[in-house]
Amino acid sequence: MLKLFRYLKNYKKESIIGPVFKLIEACFELAVPLVMANIIDVGIKNSDKGYIYKMGAVLVLLGALGLACALTAQYFAAKASLGFATALRRELFHHINTLSYAEIDSIGNHTLVTRMTADVNTVQTGVNMLLRLFLRSPFIVIGSIIMALTISVKLTLIFILMTPVLAYVIYKIMAVTTPKFKDIQKQLDKTNLMTSETLTGARVIRAFSRQEDETSAFAEAAEDLRRRQIIAGRISALMNPMTYVICNLAIIAVIWFGAKNVYAGSISQGELIALVNYMNQILLALLAMTILVTSITRMQASAVRINDIFDINTSIEDGSDKAVETDSSAPCVEFRNCVFSYHADDDPELEGISFKVQHGETVGIIGGTGSGKSTLMNLIPRFYDTDSGEVLVDGVNVREYPLRQLRGKIGIVPQRAVLFKGTVRDNMKWRDENADDEQIMKALSIAQAKDFVMQKPEGLDYIINQEGKNLSGGQRQRLTIARALTGSPEILILDDSASALDLATDAALRRAIARETEGLTVFIVSQRVSSIRRADKIVVLDDGRIAGIGTHGELVTSCEVYREICNSQLSEKEAKSNEK
Repeated sequence: MLKLFRYLKNYKKESIIGPVFKLIEACFELAVPLVMANIIDVGIKNSDKGYIYKMGAVLVLLGALGLACALTAQYFAAKASLGFATALRRELFHHINTLSYAEIDSIGNHTLVTRMTADVNTVQTGVNMLLRLFLRSPFIVIGSIIMALTISVKLTLIFILMTPVLAYVIYKIMAVTTPKFKDIQKQLDKTNLMTSETLTGARVIRAFSRQEDETSAFAEAAEDLRRRQIIAGRISALMNPMTYVICNLAIIAVIWFGAKNVYAGSISQGELIALVNYMNQILLALLAMTILVTSITRMQASAVRINDIFDINTSIEDGSDKAVETDSSAPCVEFRNCVFSYHADDDPELEGISFKVQHGETVGIIGGTGSGKSTLMNLIPRFYDTDSGEVLVDGVNVREYPLRQLRGKIGIVPQRAVLFKGTVRDNMKWRDENADDEQIMKALSIAQAKDFVMQKPEGLDYIINQEGKNLSGGQRQRLTIARALTGSPEILILDDSASALDLATDAALRRAIARETEGLTVFIVSQRVSSIRRADKIVVLDDGRIAGIGTHGELVTSCEVYREICNSQLSEKEAKSNEK
């Protein structure tokens, strides 16, 4: 938890003012029993109504001042904790965005969402409680003991004996509940994962009539979460009754022995009442401390989970702070004996990958499902790093590039068409925020998206819903292609990005790219032979290895894997008609 306190650095003033005003409020509170003692010993004993009214006014004043201090402390504590959470959430979001695909894959999206929301909120609540109660409660306990010592040293021994007993109870309960709250957060991760999967795959679930199965599985996970929370809650709930029992036993002891001292004349009746009030103040302070301990327990569990994310360092670091000089005479992209695996213990996903792509070439990447096509393309923008070998862009190893410079050269269209809530214009500016409407319209025209965009009354100002839910699959794909083309990239990667397009639109798209993007190096990853057969070069992958490289005509005769793919999609006559 201490590691996270650095996010309070911009709220030092608030972090000091809040506890200070709580201490001032505590001072006013400690003075109340003494005033009450004087009212009893002087005003009531002497039937002095004037004195009683005067001391009553002092009590009202102390209450008003204490309330003002409490409100001030609460305001500054809330401001500091909210600012702390904002800074923490911002830094956590930034750190997550620095992680490579490898780290995000290993952590999981669902747990990242939980830690960004539920865990940060828990820590925020804990910081608020710390600023308000961490100093106040011990101050009240110690102050009450000191004030009690001024009245009766012997009776104060009861206070001194009670305090370590209560501290031990609090410690034991905290030691038991901390790991249980960690388990609760893990189970919350699982519940969030199931929720996310159910919402994302709602259509698939309904298509297979698995609603009842999913509901049953979620109910089981939710029941497990409830059971864990109840167990932890029951243990935490022991704190209040146990502290009440111990404190009330101490109060009984104070009244019992105090009454004997009053009878013996050692202390006055007012002083006995003051001692009971101080005992009650200790009780209330310790009850507040139990609430604080429960909050700290939860906060500690969440802080550990947040720090676990911060402790993960990205495997993809910027190669340089300054732009590197490239070699225009070198191949646009070159793979040199590349080997890659997602996990160190796994067999390689790619092995022995070596080939060159010249500037302006169109390269088709084809192979069976799981052959490594998308993985190969992810190495170019350095979403992953190779285990061995090199990937070069314009003659420079991608590891040496600043990531902004490297990815600024590349327009990427992923397999899943992802659009963001906002206008068409906003989405088109993701690759180049300075792109004007003319550049956007050109990209839309090449991507075969201009017609349907212009049919909308708003045109480029048409609002796209989250994930493009108000567009068809083909429209989403065409817009993601246009987004990648906006700003004139040097390299365009189309990762199976025409799967939702009909053959005519697909063909028109490829002709437009070839005709209107002179000098653009294009990688087309596809399952369709028709999409890549006219490429300048075709790379055939089979189980992570290159099975053949060449034109369509060359591969039909020389590569068995490619020939099998052609035979499954084209007639013998169609295959041969495209050899030339």
